[in-house]
Amino acid sequence: MAFELPKLPYEYTALEPHIDARTMEIHHSKHHNAYVTNLNKAIEGTPLASQSLEEILKGISKASAAVRNNGGGHFNHSLFWKVMKPGGGGLPSGDLAAAINRDFGSFDTFKEQFNNAGATRFGSGWAWLIVHDGKLVVSSSPNQDNPLMDIAEVKGTPILGLDVWEHAYYLNYQNRRPDYIAAFWNVINWDEVAANLKKA
Repeated sequence: MAFELPKLPYEYTALEPHIDARTMEIHHSKHHNAYVTNLNKAIEGTPLASQSLEEILKGISKASAAVRNNGGGHFNHSLFWKVMKPGGGGLPSGDLAAAINRDFGSFDTFKEQFNNAGATRFGSGWAWLIVHDGKLVVSSSPNQDNPLMDIAEVKGTPILGLDVWEHAYYLNYQNRRPDYIAAFWNVINWDEVAANLKKA
């Protein structure tokens, strides 16, 4: 089974003014699409072709750089599109809010740690909220790596991810990554994050 580019659950314009339509269009139809195409090429005719994306990532140390970069790119972006929505933001509720308060002390402390993970990731990469040994933890990873990979510094199941590659924000924010990170809080889909927590 070849992997496919997932459809966005909203229009390219839906996250404006926080994330502009042109960035969304290029990011989804060009960048993410290239990861899917190149991943399919890299696994064609190999035993990986019969594995799920999660299985591939969990054994990534045995795979090629092309599988690592493009498989990570496909997984990370597939999660990223879903943890955003038009009219998102605000505060989480229910079990997710309770878990954040339990593991970080407060939502503000969590937000500060997450912002810091995104702002201090040198070069390209991602900031994550993950489930690690039954607890919520903030981490970051370089390039298209993620916490599912067996080579990750901090391993776990990602429930929220923020793309801090320049292609995710440069048209609108140029070198102002902290402004982009601040804008992300206005589009977070907390229902999706809560659903990811339940699954994890």
